Amino acid sequence: MEVVIYSTKTCPYCKMEKEYLDSKGVRYTNFFVDDDEARAEEMTKLSGQLGVPVTIITDEVGKQNIVVGFDKKQLDKLLRLE
Repeated sequence: MEVVIYSTKTCPYCKMEKEYLDSKGVRYTNFFVDDDEARAEEMTKLSGQLGVPVTIITDEVGKQNIVVGFDKKQLDKLLRLE
């Protein structure tokens, strides 16, 4: 699985999500959309959202699952952390 997080430097929910994933040993790529306009546009096109965090989880068959906000239950399900 591939995990990509779109976040900002000041978002407390982004920080909580990354700390949670770190505690579970989940590897991810993080993009700070407040520093990268192209990544911000990419995030908006993928999710239809302006809020962060936006997490894209691509499974083994290439299906992208989008999680908007720090939704621990959804992350656990998609990453099989339950």
